[in-house]
Amino acid sequence: MITVFGSINMDLIATPERLPKPGETVMGTSFTTAAGGKGANQALAARRAGSMVRMAGAVGDDRLGSQALALLADAAVDLNGVRSPAEATGTAHILVAEDDGENVIVVVPGANGTVSEEDAKRTVAAMSRGDYLMLQFEIPDASIEAALVAAKQKGVLSIVNIAPFSAATRRLGAMADILVANETEFDLFVGKGELSDEEREATMRALHAESGQTIIVTLGADGVVAIRKNEVFRAAGLKIEPVDTVGAGDTFCGYLAASLDAGLAFKDALRRAAVAGSLACLKPGAQPSIPFASAVDAEL
Repeated sequence: MITVFGSINMDLIATPERLPKPGETVMGTSFTTAAGGKGANQALAARRAGSMVRMAGAVGDDRLGSQALALLADAAVDLNGVRSPAEATGTAHILVAEDDGENVIVVVPGANGTVSEEDAKRTVAAMSRGDYLMLQFEIPDASIEAALVAAKQKGVLSIVNIAPFSAATRRLGAMADILVANETEFDLFVGKGELSDEEREATMRALHAESGQTIIVTLGADGVVAIRKNEVFRAAGLKIEPVDTVGAGDTFCGYLAASLDAGLAFKDALRRAAVAGSLACLKPGAQPSIPFASAVDAEL
């Protein structure tokens, strides 16, 4: 069983031909909305990957709130842990470039900012030893810390995706059993500036030797590198022409958790998650682009 404790948003997506430079205005070619939020994205990915999933978090009691939960509800994700406070539903304002699929994102937390330490304790209390708890950094730091502490005490396995990066990320990320980052986030996490591939792997080895954490770094088109139990693993994604990279990292995280939850060997879980992340780049939008298990497994 997987529980995701995190953010639930509506994504507001504009598509220009290219991303603007600071201070520049560019014309867009399209606008759409899609359910998102890193927590909700990862929950839907884990569910589409085949796991039973519970989502815990908050949305506003407004039109965007019901839209933000629609795909989760359709997928039969357990939403009993989602509250509806007075705050508006969180939003993510996204620009996706037509020329290369790259994106920039501004997140306005809204109801996600009301997720509390009590919510964290209540969420973990409903879990069982050996379950997986997934966390990200779009809810308050105190709530993330409370969830990690409670998970450790209960024997729940924690997976922390250290995005978006914040001042508390180093301290909180170090508390997780499994840490997932992209290459930029990992370089920020270790505070060493931009690393070469060789430097990054050496740093991962040193950090793992010190903490015992499983450390996973996604590398975009170059796949993923990880270290677990003193062994380095690599997995390739698919060679694709990306349409929209929004949600690819969340898809990776959800499929990783679901694959581990299903008992796959770590190297196989890593490959399955990498393939799923690649497929998520072939359609626009975070949640609409998350592939189903049949499509992922057909590529393995």
